[in-house]
Amino acid sequence: MTERARVRSPRLAAGWRRVRSVFRRETLGKDALAGTILGVESVPDGLAIGLLAGVNPVSGIYAFLFGMAGAALFTGSSFLAVQATGAMALIVSDTDLASRPDADRALFTLAMLTGVIMIVAGLARGGRMLRFVPTAVMVGFVTAVGVNIVLGQLTNLTGYSGQGGNRLLRAVDTVLHPWQFDLSTLVVGVVTIALILVLTRTPLRSLGLVVAIAAGSGLAALFTLGFGWEVQTVADVAEVPSGLPAPALPSLDDVASLLVPALSLAFVGLVQGAAVAGSVPNADGKPADASRNFIGQGFGNIVAGVFRGMPVGGSMSASGLIVAAGARTRLALFIAAAVMALVILVASAVVAWVAMPALAGLLMVVGVQAIKPARVLSVAKTGPLQTTVMGVTFALTLLIPLQFAVLVGVGLAVILFVAQQSNRLRVRQLELHSGGRMREVDPVDIVPAHDVVVLQPYGNLSYATAPVFESQLPKVDSDSRGSVVIVRLRGVDEMGLSLVAVLGRYLDDLEKQGSTLWAVIAGERIRNVLAAGGLLERLSPVGVYESSEWVGESVHRAFRDAQDWVRHRSSP
Repeated sequence: MTERARVRSPRLAAGWRRVRSVFRRETLGKDALAGTILGVESVPDGLAIGLLAGVNPVSGIYAFLFGMAGAALFTGSSFLAVQATGAMALIVSDTDLASRPDADRALFTLAMLTGVIMIVAGLARGGRMLRFVPTAVMVGFVTAVGVNIVLGQLTNLTGYSGQGGNRLLRAVDTVLHPWQFDLSTLVVGVVTIALILVLTRTPLRSLGLVVAIAAGSGLAALFTLGFGWEVQTVADVAEVPSGLPAPALPSLDDVASLLVPALSLAFVGLVQGAAVAGSVPNADGKPADASRNFIGQGFGNIVAGVFRGMPVGGSMSASGLIVAAGARTRLALFIAAAVMALVILVASAVVAWVAMPALAGLLMVVGVQAIKPARVLSVAKTGPLQTTVMGVTFALTLLIPLQFAVLVGVGLAVILFVAQQSNRLRVRQLELHSGGRMREVDPVDIVPAHDVVVLQPYGNLSYATAPVFESQLPKVDSDSRGSVVIVRLRGVDEMGLSLVAVLGRYLDDLEKQGSTLWAVIAGERIRNVLAAGGLLERLSPVGVYESSEWVGESVHRAFRDAQDWVRHRSSP
């Protein structure tokens, strides 16, 4: 065997083991069944999502098919079904792709650009950043998305196109004009909703969606062919191809204008994917790498865009369905994609007859199910700040285009994080006793004369906490003569220059009264920040003590030296 062959053999063996772990006889049957169920159910779902996005409904099917298969090659979560979601569809709808010279290519470009951003986030290990997204922001956003889905489908459900600058105003206008509803359209939509609610509670479960859409579409065909009451179908708004799409190239001229919605889509898709990964664990019980899931979803978006689909992200409903159907490996996702491809190849004429109000009914059920009153109530119980953030996110998501609402939500998340960190900052005073003992008490209000005060801050010492920190320091007045204030910074990993500036002003006040400030620090990082702010030079060489591995040793030494300093200056 050659040297190259010997090097390759372990890699080939590892690859063969991964293939065998998927194509196992004992799991193949269950994966085939679960994949078939998801594939059949995803056809009407894909059409509905395309309708919600305001694009060719077939682009929704292509997104489900190619996005799911492309992402499954790389995700760390075995059962993460990557499909177009309602939230992402609404962002696409608000992007106004119709104003582009080539709306279809702009859609494909948006999907590819979203994928590139997701991959970059994954390579940068961005999965660690998701923990900074507050629950209040996501609950407000998801709740508003559910409401938006319901409001956005009133036109397709009633046959009347409401007037207004946003979904809320158009919905109000629709409700105020019930006499202009198309009765046959409304009946098809309402019947579909009723069937979905009933059939999904029977042994059919998720396949009840398919049966409900088929029944609603059959009723629409009866109205159209039997009575001449026209009910709109997919064929009336788009040409349904009988083959798989040819690859498409992105429109580079649209990249700059699509960057903001692509960033919003990437954020929403990645957060939803992280929620799915947390709720649907791998078969072996091992947690999935969030950053690897980012890369998988990014690749799924690129594949979806190349094959004329819309942007995709982690789908909770599809992932939950494939697990509930008995999937054992990620092979079920590829089988689901193959089933969708088969439907397009052999049943495109049937897809063309799907009634638009039936799809609207499906989306309205999905929208209502996205609204979780229990989660809203749980956030409300956490306090006024969280409730306000949730309410603001909810209102903005209803009133402004979603790509901007998402970015505002991210900004609110940052503000909320900073506010929480600043509120957690506490300054305590240490009383040092013989034998190495230390006792924590509330700080004195005013620095006393000829005394040593040791302060211990707890919490984040970033720029946002500077005013809080300054307000908690003991005041310095004309009686604060000949004293030493020691600030113990042990356990502090980060400190902003704003905090250094606060300490500098505090030292100025102390020196005016003949007192001084010392510091006990730990680590090179804090030393460098103090040096950058000019405080280290003012404190050195006497007033800076380095912490050691013995907890309390440095602060006790600083305390003894400070007592000597005070006695020396107070003696006649």
